[in-house]
Amino acid sequence: MPILDAQQARLLHLSAQGLLSTPRRRAVAADVVAAIERMALLQIDTIHVVARSPYLVLFSRLGDYRPEWLDAALADGAIFECWSHEACFAPVSDYALHRAARSLRGHHWSMKHALRIARDHAEPLRRLLDHVRANGAVKAADFERPPGRASAWWGWKDEKRWLEAAFALGDLMIARRENFHRVYDLPERVIGRVVPGWNEAPLPAAEVERRQIETAVKALGIAQAGWIADYFRSGRRHRDADLDAVVERGTLLRVEVRGWDAPGYVHCDRADELAKALAGALRASHTTLLSPFDPVVWDRARAAAMFGFDYRLECYLPAGRRRYGYFVLPILRRGRLCGRLDAKAHRSEETFEVKTIHLEPGVAMSDALLADLSAALRRCAAWHRTPRVVIGRSAPRELTRALRSRLESDAR
Repeated sequence: MPILDAQQARLLHLSAQGLLSTPRRRAVAADVVAAIERMALLQIDTIHVVARSPYLVLFSRLGDYRPEWLDAALADGAIFECWSHEACFAPVSDYALHRAARSLRGHHWSMKHALRIARDHAEPLRRLLDHVRANGAVKAADFERPPGRASAWWGWKDEKRWLEAAFALGDLMIARRENFHRVYDLPERVIGRVVPGWNEAPLPAAEVERRQIETAVKALGIAQAGWIADYFRSGRRHRDADLDAVVERGTLLRVEVRGWDAPGYVHCDRADELAKALAGALRASHTTLLSPFDPVVWDRARAAAMFGFDYRLECYLPAGRRRYGYFVLPILRRGRLCGRLDAKAHRSEETFEVKTIHLEPGVAMSDALLADLSAALRRCAAWHRTPRVVIGRSAPRELTRALRSRLESDAR
């Protein structure tokens, strides 16, 4: 069994995720789809104090790219929306896998809610689908809420709830987004344009499980058995014994990682990267900000085990209970999660505000650290079209003055 140390495992993970090295060339539109194919999933979230999460996840990997390329990939059918880890974009090549997995997602809140809507609102849901079939794609905004009627379920009106239920059940798909608002249409008019035989008999449950395991491990680079199910939110946590058959076939390689209390697994397609990791030939040069919904940190237990990074998204907590801030972005620096910051992009003022920035325990300030942080902040701010960077409170306190000075020096 190959034996890696903890840092070699981290580098293998970041290599698989496309976060090991700073991009060497300017991104092109095809890189957006390639990045999503590499991750297998791109989680969607609507908070936009900085760029919305899917756009920020791509920036972390591609650098200065045009966000409208993601919108175009959806409209062109290169990717599609589905419920998986949560609401996600996925590559169209995995459509059959996600379609078949839908019937196995009864444990997930999104499916439970959709099934309840379908049961309790069957007739208006049928009429809504008939309307789409006869009149074409719709947005929730196409339907007006009756005056004086209270809203429900996240403030959604009935039609929005029905549209979302139909989407979760597979009766509707997302044709495109307009100002990030979903446009719903029938599957035959969305996926039917690009996937011949899209409505054929679904994959057997055993094949769905096998492909989800293999795809998750490949996307993660290296994973413990207990981490795998979270990637697709597929339900039951896997044990090492569950993976024996996949290891015997040679699809997954079982490895040891010093400091881990369980073996790791590497997809055979990552064998070359594994060999480089074992030889010490993987080098981390990239420093960037991560979304709270980046695959690297969306499994908080995995981030803690792999990076020693204790992370919790605090935007859903009352302000007085927040330790680090509202929408806290992990800082990835050369293979390690070295800190976190709470940021807001003031677009009309062209200012990128870092409200607070905290270094992790044991991370020492140095000229090299300041240089990497300054460069990463300036790149992210420029991509947001908010080139002026403002630094607020920090821990340690002296970081504020030192980082401000470095930013001013680098801007000259």
